[in-house]
Amino acid sequence: MTTTRTLPAPWTVGPVTRTDFVRYQGASGDMNPIHHDQTFAEASGYPSPFSVGMFQAGLLATYASDWLGAENIRSYRVRFLEQVWPDDVLTCTAMILREYEDDGVGKIDLELDCARQTGGLAVKAWATFVTGVAP
Repeated sequence: MTTTRTLPAPWTVGPVTRTDFVRYQGASGDMNPIHHDQTFAEASGYPSPFSVGMFQAGLLATYASDWLGAENIRSYRVRFLEQVWPDDVLTCTAMILREYEDDGVGKIDLELDCARQTGGLAVKAWATFVTGVAP
């Protein structure tokens, strides 16, 4: 099915900082020191603390729900692919997989990407939203 829905412009976030990571940790309750403690991260074999993957997943959810409305989300799943480091710049983008009707309700399935400035994907997500109007 061809869609006429306009995709949102890519959303760029960053450069992200350790402070961003710690703020997310505090909100999520995941205070693993690998995400904020330099000595602990190095002892674990990493060059520095890295982001909690759900931070990027949350950015993608915000990007999509700002576009289609948080009240309209019906499913959301993610795959973590690459770590995000301090000073990374992240870009969120969307692709419409399909628009369809399900039991008289218009729905849209999306594929969402959160890419690092390197071109690597940090997180890929898939979401379904109701559109309120069958296509």
